[in-house]
Amino acid sequence: MVGEIKKRGVMFVLSSPSGAGKTTIARRLLEENRDLKLSISVTTREKRPSEVEDRDYRFIKKNEYDRMVERGELLEHAEVFGNYYGTPKDPVEDALVSGKSVLFDIDWQGAEQLRTAMPDDVVSVFILPPSRKELESRLRRRAEDPAEVVKARMDKASGEIVHWNDYDHVIINQDLETAIKEVTGILTGASTKRERQPGLEKFVASLLKE
Repeated sequence: MVGEIKKRGVMFVLSSPSGAGKTTIARRLLEENRDLKLSISVTTREKRPSEVEDRDYRFIKKNEYDRMVERGELLEHAEVFGNYYGTPKDPVEDALVSGKSVLFDIDWQGAEQLRTAMPDDVVSVFILPPSRKELESRLRRRAEDPAEVVKARMDKASGEIVHWNDYDHVIINQDLETAIKEVTGILTGASTKRERQPGLEKFVASLLKE
């Protein structure tokens, strides 16, 4: 019988322009992978009707956010559309040490900061829409943002898409189920790399003694 092999989780980053599908893909990954947990970002923006506290975000006031930045408690932080977002550091490190991988649903700015803070632990995936027309259609079908916010997100999309080349992997989300399978494969491959399993040396030594 194979015992529990000590592992170190990965910081699994998903980024995309708003509406390209990263949040939907992220939720499916979490449902289907027991060793994957979501990094819960803090944000100063108002909660949307479909969102749940401590599942989608931790919603805080700006003064609390500022204190976290000042104390160095955030791995990454950024302003997006006049609101502020950040990733608390301690829960991420605790998860990695325990062998859990951590999923990040963040933009390219956040991904860049994570790579700077913990380069050996980050695996990044950029999700592209099949077309700009489909991207706008998905934003409008979501029906959670007013028309002016949809327009702002479309205007911002090009500035996000140009960063595709900074990522380890790129997926075009033409078909959701296919995209989920492709992203799952990337996660599995990253999690089973030799360097993510420091317990393998001891395990192999035990095999050689048998």
